Amino acid sequence: MGVNIVVLGAKGRMGNMLVNMTLADEELNLVGACERKGNTDGMVYEDCEISDCLEDLLPKVPGAVIIDFTSPESSVAMAETAAKFGNPAVIGTTGLDKDQQAALAESAKKTPLFWAPNMSVGVNMLLKFMPQLVQALGGAYDMEIVETHHRMKKDSPSGTALKLAQCLAEARGWEYDDVKKHCRDGIIGERPKNEIGVQTLRGGDVVGEHTMYFFGPGERIEVTHRAHSRETFAAGALRAAKWLSGQKAGRLYSMADVF
Repeated sequence: MGVNIVVLGAKGRMGNMLVNMTLADEELNLVGACERKGNTDGMVYEDCEISDCLEDLLPKVPGAVIIDFTSPESSVAMAETAAKFGNPAVIGTTGLDKDQQAALAESAKKTPLFWAPNMSVGVNMLLKFMPQLVQALGGAYDMEIVETHHRMKKDSPSGTALKLAQCLAEARGWEYDDVKKHCRDGIIGERPKNEIGVQTLRGGDVVGEHTMYFFGPGERIEVTHRAHSRETFAAGALRAAKWLSGQKAGRLYSMADVF
């Protein structure tokens, strides 16, 4: 039978990749593709509903898992619609603020929802194991992150950088909002001990690169993750969709639950 999939933003860079990878996967069925109004021309897939309105589409594909890599506002609205019709949804959108994340958690009480700012296996393994390194190094090491993405990326710092920084802060027993430093300029004085800097680079067509620095006495440790293709994010989302299809509503799931 396979898991039925609906791709939101199907003509975008990530959406198009998700469509093609779904069609190539024997365990998945592309049953729906949704785009914004006036942008569905040329979208023809066998046995697949095409629509520019998710509310019109979902009654035709009950139980299908929605995959969404659009925008914070669109993803929150999508989650509310998914909850209305009982469709599970995988969300890979970045840049969601706390209120938007809370809105997703509320919708997750009514239908299975999954959200991860980075779907790659490598990044999620770092999130699992980095706390051990932080705790082993101890407080003598200053922690910083530099993230690099393509020039078209709209949010800064990246959702992945924020997730990694929050992971490091938690390992030190800090509240991230109390120690974050996203920009430095002018005469800033000495670096506080309880601080995590996250700096942003934008340019070209870089898919995504994150380096965590641990500056200690007489040495420096660097841990870098580089995404070579968006395919790694699409593969993670499809893996999450397969897993989510068998879950129940109740809370907002993450990649840690899949692993």
